[in-house]
Parts: sequence; C-alpha cells; structure tokens
Amino acid sequence: MKSQTPLATPPSPAARLAILQQLLQPRLSADAGNFVVKAVAEIRSGTDPTRFSQLIASASRHARRRIAFDPTPEELALAGSVQMDVNIVAWNQLEALRVLLVLSHPDLEQPAFVEALEQCFRYADEGELCALYRALPLLPDGARFTWRAGEGCRSNMRSVFEAVACDSQFPARHFDDVAWRQLVMKAVFLNAPLWRVHGLDSRLSPELARMALDFIDERRSAGRPIPPQLWLCLGTHEEDRSLHALRTELRRGDLRGRSAALLALARAGQLAKVHQWLGGWLGDLEPTLAQAQHGDTTQLAFRDLWTTSG
Repeated sequence: MKSQTPLATPPSPAARLAILQQLLQPRLSADAGNFVVKAVAEIRSGTDPTRFSQLIASASRHARRRIAFDPTPEELALAGSVQMDVNIVAWNQLEALRVLLVLSHPDLEQPAFVEALEQCFRYADEGELCALYRALPLLPDGARFTWRAGEGCRSNMRSVFEAVACDSQFPARHFDDVAWRQLVMKAVFLNAPLWRVHGLDSRLSPELARMALDFIDERRSAGRPIPPQLWLCLGTHEEDRSLHALRTELRRGDLRGRSAALLALARAGQLAKVHQWLGGWLGDLEPTLAQAQHGDTTQLAFRDLWTTSG
C-alpha cells in the first residue's frame, strides 16, 4: 500500500489529547476519572509494551461500550479545531477512553510506540481492536500504520471493519488503489455503511465500477437482490454497462433499489433516463427524484437507503 502526502501542518498530538480529555472527563464517573488520571500519568512516565497493553484492556472496568460518546455540536466543533478528522459521533465512551490512553503515550513518533501499539493489537479483543483502529487517524505519521489498517479491513467482524473503514480519512489518504477497491467491496459484502467511507466519491474509478457490475451480475444470476449501496460505486464509469444495469433495477427492483438506481443515474448525469425508461410515471420515486433534482446525490444521499436495509 502506498501512502499519500500527509497534512502539511498537522496539530500536535498533545493538542488532540487535551481536547479529548476535555470532552471525555464530564462523561466519566469519579472512579473512572481517577483511573484516567493515574493511567495517563503511568503511561507518560514510560511503561513497557506489556503494561501499556494491560492499561488499554483494563479501561473496560471504567467505561462501557453500550454508552455512546454522543458529542454536542459545540464539542464537534471543538474537535474540528484540532483537525480531529474522525467522526467521533460513531464512538462509544469506552472507545474514547482507550483512544485517550493511546494518545497519552510519550513516544508517539518513535519506533518504540509502534512496537507497543502492535503488542496491543496482538492480544486485543473485539472492543479493544475497534478502539485501537479508531486511534490510527489521530496519530502522527499515519503512513506507518497503513499495513495495520489493511489487516483490520480483512476482518470479518463488521464492528472492527467499520472502525477502520468508516468515519475517518485514513483509508482514502493512505490506501493504494488495490486496497481501496478491496475495502469498498468488503463494505458491500459485510453490509457496512458505504456512505460513511470518507472519500468514496473522490476515488471512484473504472475498475471499481467493473467490480461492482460483476457483483451485480452475480447477484442477479443467483436470483438475489442488489444491495442498494452498491450503486454508489458506479459514478460516470462503464457507461453502457452501467446504464443497462440501472435500467433493469429501475424496472425490477424494490423501492430501495429503485431509489438507489435513480440516485446513481443522477450522479452519472443521466437523470433524464428515468423519465424515458419509466414512461413519465414515477409513483413512489417522486421524493427521491426531488432530492436528486436539488443536487443531493453525494454518497451521504444513500444514508437512509442503507439504514433501512441494515
């Protein structure tokens, strides 16, 4: 996997750590707050990799996965002020606590930290893996962790896959074309929310479109429905084949599939085809058409289609 050029002037890890502490502290019990103070002090004093891993694991005694992080709009703006380019809305409180501990390591830019973090990955359970992968976009010199992120994308645990693939710019910034296409198709296979894969719209390609169309052909040959979000992968590529597939979906798909096909046609600049193929009668597609005509055809437009099919 090749990496792209990192941000020219990234914020310091200390600035991100301070903001995360500010956001997390009011959400913690007194006992959990004491744990954070002691654990951060111990990590910053220079723990060995085994102890660092143990502290990451023991955070589960002080926060819970089932409690959402749930930041306010003001808190999201605060996170954005230090270029915390991750969707912390998707985090739970235990993940936030573990990310905070990771960012507390004093040697984030040194090889010793890479070794310590890898030991955490080596012995992590599912919840720990999710938190560790969510931490990667916040670390300096992210290209060092491209291989590790690729390993996460090979996981068949959807929660782990989403922690890598969704809600941050890391894959779009660091994955090469082959790894990127594999990530996108894996999201379809796992029914992970493709609309949350940042940078998808900017990294569409003829090869990705061909892979998506091959998958569509396989599904239809097997008499199986097409995942609505799969139409996100086409863009303006493979025009003749794409149009044939979209026409079939508009005529035979369920409401979600037909709505997704309509949005895909709008994304390809082919919205006029809808009236041509359906003879001017749109029926239950009218709301989607109105959305498309107002220009809402980015990957985020597929959010409701995925939610109702998840």
